Amino acid sequence: MFGFVVIMFIALCCCYTPTFNSSNMVSFSLPPPDYSFSLLSEVPTSSTEPVVPASAIDFMTLSSSYQPEEMKGQSSSTLPDDGNNKSDGGVAYGDISGTRNTEDVEFRMDLSDDLLHLVFSFLGQKDLCRAGSTCRQWLVSSTNENFWRCLKFENTRISIQNFISICDHYPNATELSMNGTPNSDALVIHAMNSLRGLQTLILDKGHFSDVFFHTLTSCPALTSLKISDSSIGNGIQDVTVYHENLHNLQMIKCRVLRVIIRCPQLQTLSLKRSSMAHALLTCPQLNVLDLSSCHKLSDTTIRTAAMSCPLLASIDMSSCSSVTDETIRDIASTCPNICMFDASNCPNISLEAVRFPKLMDLRLESCEGIVSASMTAISYSVMLESLKLDNCSMLTAMTLDMPKLQTISLVHLRKFVYLDLRSPVLKQIKISRCSALQDISITSNVLQKLVLQKQESLAYLSLQCQSLLELDLSNCDSLTDSLEVFNSEGGCPKLRSLILDNCQVGLELLDLGICPRLSVLQIEAPSMQVLELKGCGILSEAYISCSCLKSLDASFCRNLSDESLSRTARSCLQIGSLVLSSCQSVAFDGLSSLHLLRHLVLLDLSYTFVTDLQPVFDNCFNLAVLRLSACKYLTDSSLGALYKESALPALCKLDLSYSSVMQLDILNILAQCTNLAHLNLNGCANMHQLVWNRSYCNLSQKSVNVCSSSPLKDNEKDVYLETGHLLEILNCTGCPNITKALISSSANCFYLSKINLNLSINLKEVDLACGSLCMLNISYCNSLEFLRLKCPKLNNLWLLACSMLAEEELETAISQCPTLEIMNIDFCPKIRAKDLTKWHAICPSLKRIQSCA
Repeated sequence: MFGFVVIMFIALCCCYTPTFNSSNMVSFSLPPPDYSFSLLSEVPTSSTEPVVPASAIDFMTLSSSYQPEEMKGQSSSTLPDDGNNKSDGGVAYGDISGTRNTEDVEFRMDLSDDLLHLVFSFLGQKDLCRAGSTCRQWLVSSTNENFWRCLKFENTRISIQNFISICDHYPNATELSMNGTPNSDALVIHAMNSLRGLQTLILDKGHFSDVFFHTLTSCPALTSLKISDSSIGNGIQDVTVYHENLHNLQMIKCRVLRVIIRCPQLQTLSLKRSSMAHALLTCPQLNVLDLSSCHKLSDTTIRTAAMSCPLLASIDMSSCSSVTDETIRDIASTCPNICMFDASNCPNISLEAVRFPKLMDLRLESCEGIVSASMTAISYSVMLESLKLDNCSMLTAMTLDMPKLQTISLVHLRKFVYLDLRSPVLKQIKISRCSALQDISITSNVLQKLVLQKQESLAYLSLQCQSLLELDLSNCDSLTDSLEVFNSEGGCPKLRSLILDNCQVGLELLDLGICPRLSVLQIEAPSMQVLELKGCGILSEAYISCSCLKSLDASFCRNLSDESLSRTARSCLQIGSLVLSSCQSVAFDGLSSLHLLRHLVLLDLSYTFVTDLQPVFDNCFNLAVLRLSACKYLTDSSLGALYKESALPALCKLDLSYSSVMQLDILNILAQCTNLAHLNLNGCANMHQLVWNRSYCNLSQKSVNVCSSSPLKDNEKDVYLETGHLLEILNCTGCPNITKALISSSANCFYLSKINLNLSINLKEVDLACGSLCMLNISYCNSLEFLRLKCPKLNNLWLLACSMLAEEELETAISQCPTLEIMNIDFCPKIRAKDLTKWHAICPSLKRIQSCA
């Protein structure tokens, strides 16, 4: 421990900068110490600490530190009478102090007292005594009154003289704790006469006579008294506990014949595991009463004791086998404020005609008298928040509608068959080892996890739990198709984890995304409509037979084979949505089986290695959404059928983001796929110019070079002008090589309302003439210099961080946008936004200009 103290000194000294005063003496500037957090913290004793005489180790000898100089020679009179003296080789504490006077003067470390106090705040009382035997400065600091507010004597032999001396030196101590101290009865009596400010008294493993309890009145500040594992009284007469200011009294595991408690201010009383046969209480302010495991107390005694305390809010009479319903009824009528009631292990109670209107916590574990009729009494406790009914072997059914019930525990109910529980705030329900349970119905708005493992008899489960995330039905082998969990009337819409090990269940929706180690899957569910396999990363073989299946998500099933996909297509003909994103094993053979899916409208092949899309073009006539994001192995001719052969006539949404598609394909798709409403070209590195006008259109079935600038013939002009495009949204975010974006009015983009070109760092020129465009985002286009807009319906323009765009260029552009209301020009150094009058003169419709300038 001394080594620890030295280390603490070194560490703290390194943390503070020394200053030098006029006397060339080093001092340390420290903040005021805070002793409140660790004054009594115990520090482990080091095995290498120096050997200290027993008289110095015993911290009761600290009384010598407060003796005046002229009484130094008499210090030995305060040593503990523990049988050790100088003749036995020990050295008296007073002698140790005296022999070091000269050394202290010559070798005094002039460290700040605040620094010492900070270090000593980590030490226990015995360690403080060891530190105090080192030098005079440490002695003075270690005996600081702040460290001795709580006096602890644990398994310590101490003489009455030394004990009295300590109490005299620390009269302001507020807590005294004695555990296993011999003659503790007499010591405490002396302490209460000296420590007038004592507030807490903790006693353990002793014998306390009537005299001790009579002396309690001499300690008026006492508010808390705890006596445990002790003998009380002489075993013949009653023991009376009387105190005017006592608030907390604990007599735990005590041996006493009869006890009378008269404490007008007492609020908490515990007689737990004590052996008294009679207890009389006069405590009008009592709130908490613990009589648990008081086996010798009679039913009448418990009733009388509780009814004498009308303000009771909490009562624990668990393991009091004599308690009856009559007693509980009388207590409930006399103490209407009870909110916690524990009658566990009371075999004679059934709660017949019992009413606790304010009850919040009810514990009835191992009560053989609790049956289904008892639920009527419980239902009257409308404030109930917690209910425990574990091991109630006679309970067969429960129907409860509790508006405030949050937790319930139902463990080992051998005859329990039926549960109907409704509580909008139910957070936790524990159901375990209920082997006869057949029917469960639970309604809750906040329950997130439900575990029903090994309920062998469970045949019906109905859940209306809007927030349920996890459901475990492992080994519920009697559960068949009576599972109302995913129904359309509410059920569990947020459920993301369902465990059905060893179960046969009829489902409409199943999410197995929680099975990352699943390699083989076999499902036969004629009613299933939605199957989620997202995240089953090693799934390679799937045998799915679900005739009503409409949606299959196999995202990230990178090992799913073509054979499994073909097998699924043959047995699930109703699939309308098929997500194969990141299914890297899917190839030509798997896609060829899609001709069986006549209802397919959505196909996601993003992040796959497909190179040939011809099976999709040939067979998916009703496809409306095709996602090919990050398909980097598509060849130059992979998308040709879209604009050359009018494949996929119903296609309205196409995603080619981050794919290897070439600019020629992009321009042809823009010109020829007139039914597209949503086109994503984000991150397409092969697109250099987005030029969409008459010169870049490949008309109808004609083989015209889209890059040709030759004039169109008159009949070709007529066909083009009659052709309208349904495109509404065009996203080209983060295209690194695009330098020009031009869409002329001749492109006939009558419905194009939103264009994103942001994060295209090499984009220099934007020229748009779109009659329906409402929103344009070209933020973070650092190279943008030319901006021409002819967009009469443009409402929102984002130019964030367009550092090269000049103010004159922007003025010209927005002058052609008469409905522009919002413009963001943050971090555009060449554009000034302070002159709002000028901008309103250019574009009168502007309502907000966002700028950091």
